[in-house]
Amino acid sequence: MDIGNEFGFVQTYLPQHIIAIRLLIAAVLGAMIGFEREWSTAEAGLRTHILVSVAAALFTILAFEIFHTIGPDSGAKADPIRAVEAVTAGIAFLGAGAIFKSGGTVQGITTGAGMWLAGAVGVATSLGYYIIAFGVALLAVIVLAALRAFAHQVVGADADEETPKKT
Repeated sequence: MDIGNEFGFVQTYLPQHIIAIRLLIAAVLGAMIGFEREWSTAEAGLRTHILVSVAAALFTILAFEIFHTIGPDSGAKADPIRAVEAVTAGIAFLGAGAIFKSGGTVQGITTGAGMWLAGAVGVATSLGYYIIAFGVALLAVIVLAALRAFAHQVVGADADEETPKKT
């Protein structure tokens, strides 16, 4: 008798502790990206990026679990890549919602891109590509923080030069 099945635990292709570890890693890496966005007072910050990353990881894990449960020999068609595409489309929808036009400027593009990237990090983590996911999350934080500082310095310098001085 399988005690796990008595309590509703389902036999999974991946051991459940590995699934939990992957989801936790996705949360930590999503938090890395989200923390930078939170610090720069972006519209979507720490919580949003964690949720996007973990949701993408979970949907990807579930897609592959379904694929392995059905099995390629069962005659049923299960394609986990379609689920990954759906995750990508869903995150793109969220990201697009963060982008808006205000006057003559467009805002939220970086936030939308960060959410999309957090989703990609979640997918990579769920597939076990921990080093790649960590490297991309780290690169995102470096790009977001360093280039924001650089842009403020360059744009700030240009704005100071264009501002008429009081005489």
